Amino acid sequence: MSANIRFLAARISEALDEAGALEAETAALLEGDETYACLLTVPGIGPRTAAQLAVSVDIGRFPDHDHLASYCGIAPRVRSSGTSVRSVRASRRGDARLKSLLIFSCNSLVRSSGRYGEYYRACRARGMGHGRALKAVARKRLRAIYAVMRDRVPYRE
Repeated sequence: MSANIRFLAARISEALDEAGALEAETAALLEGDETYACLLTVPGIGPRTAAQLAVSVDIGRFPDHDHLASYCGIAPRVRSSGTSVRSVRASRRGDARLKSLLIFSCNSLVRSSGRYGEYYRACRARGMGHGRALKAVARKRLRAIYAVMRDRVPYRE
Protein backbone atom coordinates (compact mmCIF):
# COMPACT_ATOMS: atom_id res chain seq x y z
CA MET A 1 0.00 0.00 0.00
CA SER A 2 2.73 2.51 0.90
CA ALA A 3 4.49 1.81 -2.42
CA ASN A 4 1.32 2.88 -4.23
CA ILE A 5 1.10 6.04 -2.17
CA ARG A 6 4.74 6.90 -2.92
CA PHE A 7 4.14 6.23 -6.62
CA LEU A 8 1.06 8.48 -6.66
CA ALA A 9 2.90 11.19 -4.74
CA ALA A 10 5.73 11.06 -7.27
CA ARG A 11 3.27 11.28 -10.18
CA ILE A 12 1.52 14.27 -8.57
CA SER A 13 4.86 15.99 -8.07
CA GLU A 14 5.79 15.35 -11.72
CA ALA A 15 2.44 16.68 -12.91
CA LEU A 16 2.83 19.85 -10.81
CA ASP A 17 6.35 20.37 -12.18
CA GLU A 18 5.07 19.90 -15.73
CA ALA A 19 2.20 22.33 -15.11
CA GLY A 20 4.66 24.90 -13.77
CA ALA A 21 6.88 24.47 -16.81
CA LEU A 22 3.90 24.87 -19.15
CA GLU A 23 2.78 28.03 -17.34
CA ALA A 24 6.28 29.48 -17.63
CA GLU A 25 6.42 28.59 -21.34
CA THR A 26 2.99 30.13 -21.93
CA ALA A 27 4.01 33.30 -20.08
CA ALA A 28 7.19 33.50 -22.17
CA LEU A 29 5.22 33.10 -25.41
CA LEU A 30 2.72 35.78 -24.38
CA GLU A 31 5.32 38.16 -22.93
CA GLY A 32 5.10 40.61 -25.84
CA ASP A 33 1.32 40.32 -26.20
CA GLU A 34 -0.26 43.67 -25.36
CA THR A 35 -3.66 42.17 -24.51
CA TYR A 36 -2.09 39.67 -22.09
CA ALA A 37 -0.12 42.43 -20.34
CA CYS A 38 -3.23 44.60 -19.99
CA LEU A 39 -5.32 41.69 -18.66
CA LEU A 40 -2.81 41.16 -15.86
CA THR A 41 -3.75 44.62 -14.52
CA VAL A 42 -7.40 43.59 -13.93
CA PRO A 43 -8.08 42.71 -10.26
CA GLY A 44 -8.29 38.97 -9.71
CA ILE A 45 -6.78 38.06 -13.08
CA GLY A 46 -3.59 36.06 -12.81
CA PRO A 47 -1.28 34.67 -15.47
CA ARG A 48 -3.37 31.54 -16.07
CA THR A 49 -6.68 33.38 -16.58
CA ALA A 50 -5.03 36.14 -18.63
CA ALA A 51 -3.36 33.57 -20.88
CA GLN A 52 -6.61 31.66 -21.40
CA LEU A 53 -8.51 34.86 -22.26
CA ALA A 54 -5.78 36.18 -24.56
CA VAL A 55 -5.48 32.89 -26.45
CA SER A 56 -9.11 31.81 -26.70
CA VAL A 57 -11.00 35.10 -27.17
CA ASP A 58 -10.83 37.01 -30.43
CA ILE A 59 -12.30 40.25 -29.11
CA GLY A 60 -13.04 41.53 -32.63
CA ARG A 61 -15.78 38.88 -32.96
CA PHE A 62 -17.85 40.43 -30.16
CA PRO A 63 -19.70 43.71 -30.76
CA ASP A 64 -20.24 44.26 -27.02
CA HIS A 65 -19.67 42.75 -23.59
CA ASP A 66 -23.07 41.02 -23.61
CA HIS A 67 -22.03 38.87 -26.56
CA LEU A 68 -18.75 38.04 -24.82
CA ALA A 69 -20.66 37.11 -21.64
CA SER A 70 -22.84 34.78 -23.68
CA TYR A 71 -19.78 33.19 -25.28
CA CYS A 72 -18.22 32.68 -21.84
CA GLY A 73 -21.43 31.19 -20.46
CA ILE A 74 -22.13 33.78 -17.76
CA ALA A 75 -25.01 35.62 -19.43
CA PRO A 76 -28.46 35.00 -17.94
CA ARG A 77 -30.90 33.03 -20.02
CA VAL A 78 -34.51 34.11 -20.20
CA ARG A 79 -37.07 31.41 -20.86
CA SER A 80 -40.35 32.73 -22.12
CA SER A 81 -43.52 31.51 -23.69
CA GLY A 82 -45.53 34.01 -25.66
CA THR A 83 -45.64 37.22 -23.68
CA SER A 84 -44.84 35.81 -20.23
CA VAL A 85 -41.33 35.42 -18.90
CA ARG A 86 -41.02 32.16 -17.01
CA SER A 87 -37.64 32.41 -15.38
CA VAL A 88 -34.20 33.88 -15.63
CA ARG A 89 -31.44 31.34 -15.07
CA ALA A 90 -27.78 30.97 -15.71
CA SER A 91 -27.07 29.68 -19.17
CA ARG A 92 -25.48 26.26 -19.42
CA ARG A 93 -24.03 27.12 -22.80
CA GLY A 94 -20.74 28.77 -23.54
CA ASP A 95 -17.11 27.89 -22.98
CA ALA A 96 -17.05 25.91 -19.73
CA ARG A 97 -13.34 26.53 -19.11
CA LEU A 98 -13.66 30.30 -19.49
CA LYS A 99 -16.80 30.30 -17.37
CA SER A 100 -15.12 28.50 -14.48
CA LEU A 101 -11.97 30.63 -14.73
CA LEU A 102 -13.99 33.86 -14.64
CA ILE A 103 -16.25 32.78 -11.80
CA PHE A 104 -13.62 31.18 -9.58
CA SER A 105 -11.20 34.06 -10.07
CA CYS A 106 -13.84 36.25 -8.39
CA ASN A 107 -13.61 34.33 -5.09
CA SER A 108 -10.84 36.55 -3.75
CA LEU A 109 -12.54 39.72 -5.01
CA VAL A 110 -15.79 39.15 -3.14
CA ARG A 111 -13.95 39.21 0.19
CA SER A 112 -12.34 42.56 -0.57
CA SER A 113 -13.59 46.00 0.33
CA GLY A 114 -13.35 47.17 -3.29
CA ARG A 115 -16.14 47.70 -5.78
CA TYR A 116 -16.55 44.01 -6.58
CA GLY A 117 -16.76 43.07 -2.91
CA GLU A 118 -19.39 45.73 -2.34
CA TYR A 119 -21.34 44.56 -5.39
CA TYR A 120 -21.22 40.96 -4.12
CA ARG A 121 -22.55 42.01 -0.71
CA ALA A 122 -25.32 44.05 -2.37
CA CYS A 123 -26.34 41.01 -4.43
CA ARG A 124 -26.40 38.86 -1.30
CA ALA A 125 -28.48 41.50 0.48
CA ARG A 126 -31.02 41.30 -2.36
CA GLY A 127 -31.44 37.59 -1.61
CA MET A 128 -29.09 35.98 -4.12
CA GLY A 129 -27.27 32.84 -3.11
CA HIS A 130 -23.47 32.70 -3.12
CA GLY A 131 -23.23 31.09 -6.57
CA ARG A 132 -25.60 33.51 -8.25
CA ALA A 133 -23.92 36.50 -6.62
CA LEU A 134 -20.50 35.19 -7.70
CA LYS A 135 -21.74 34.89 -11.29
CA ALA A 136 -23.13 38.42 -11.11
CA VAL A 137 -19.72 39.70 -9.98
CA ALA A 138 -18.04 37.76 -12.80
CA ARG A 139 -20.42 39.30 -15.30
CA LYS A 140 -19.81 42.81 -13.94
CA ARG A 141 -16.05 42.27 -14.07
CA LEU A 142 -16.35 40.93 -17.62
CA ARG A 143 -17.41 44.43 -18.70
CA ALA A 144 -14.02 45.73 -17.56
CA ILE A 145 -12.24 42.76 -19.15
CA TYR A 146 -14.02 43.43 -22.44
CA ALA A 147 -12.98 47.09 -22.40
CA VAL A 148 -9.36 46.21 -21.54
CA MET A 149 -9.18 43.65 -24.34
CA ARG A 150 -10.95 45.85 -26.89
CA ASP A 151 -8.91 48.99 -26.22
CA ARG A 152 -5.67 47.26 -25.13
CA VAL A 153 -5.22 49.62 -22.21
CA PRO A 154 -4.38 48.72 -18.60
CA TYR A 155 -7.25 48.51 -16.10
CA ARG A 156 -7.86 51.55 -13.95
CA GLU A 157 -10.45 51.84 -11.19
